[in-house]
Amino acid sequence: MKAFYKNNNNGLIEIKEWIPNCWISIESPTLEEKKYLLEELQIPEAFYNDIEDIDERPRMEAEDGWTLFILRVPIKSNDVKLPFQTVPVGLIFKEDICVTISFYETEIMSDFVVYTQRKNIEIKDNFDLVLRLLLSSSIWYLKYLKQINQKIKLAEDNLEKSIKNEELQALLQIEKCLVFFITSLKGNDVLFHRIRNLKAQKAHYDLDLLEDVEIELSQAQDTANIYSNILTGMMDAYASVISNNMNNIMKQMTSISIILMIPTLIASLYGMNVPNGLEESQYGIWILLFVSIILSVFGVFLFKRKRWF
Repeated sequence: MKAFYKNNNNGLIEIKEWIPNCWISIESPTLEEKKYLLEELQIPEAFYNDIEDIDERPRMEAEDGWTLFILRVPIKSNDVKLPFQTVPVGLIFKEDICVTISFYETEIMSDFVVYTQRKNIEIKDNFDLVLRLLLSSSIWYLKYLKQINQKIKLAEDNLEKSIKNEELQALLQIEKCLVFFITSLKGNDVLFHRIRNLKAQKAHYDLDLLEDVEIELSQAQDTANIYSNILTGMMDAYASVISNNMNNIMKQMTSISIILMIPTLIASLYGMNVPNGLEESQYGIWILLFVSIILSVFGVFLFKRKRWF
């Protein structure tokens, strides 16, 4: 999907066709849009291929007058095993051309346009756009982290009722999402500091914007780390609970086996085809039963005292 946005004092306004210094936003590019980017705008094909790589890390690069910024943004996934993940978004500009490319549909771009209109934000230049996209992505990280926290609480409630594989797998899926978030936020933070330290642009930056981006990035990283630590502690706790439950079951099974072994041992000894003093007694069977019951009861009492039952 391709869209053109014109910048003014009232925020970004969508226009029908390209004009110099407008912002071109492309999501899930088709073959026709790829041809438009590579042949009409003549952006470097290497930049296009880098953005297409889902594992591409945030970075900044320049080639033949073109400048590339890649940042990672969060998205909701249709994959049940990975409900949230991060994808690269590339911003490429040169002179009066500015393009953002994402090979996945995100909520960030449309929300960013609405946000600029609601706050009457004017985008000063391409570097200002990169910083504001970093700010917007950090806010969306926080939004998705709140949803992840709700999933953690739900899984915790389910685990309190019964420890099943499904609940444990849900926690593992959330943990994987948090790993992607933490790694991507670290990459975005490194990119932000590289942008902030560019000597040629330092004098043109909005200091309030730089502070906002730094605060939101730091908050998103701290929140993701906190949730990850909570989840790790929870997984360790439930692993200990499962191990303890297994030990208790093994104790009970061992106790039952020993108690059942007592009458079996007595019956085996007196059932041998050798003289034992009770072979001619009419009360022999009752004596054996009585001794077996007494020893079994004593075994039950002993294991109860040791709390193996």
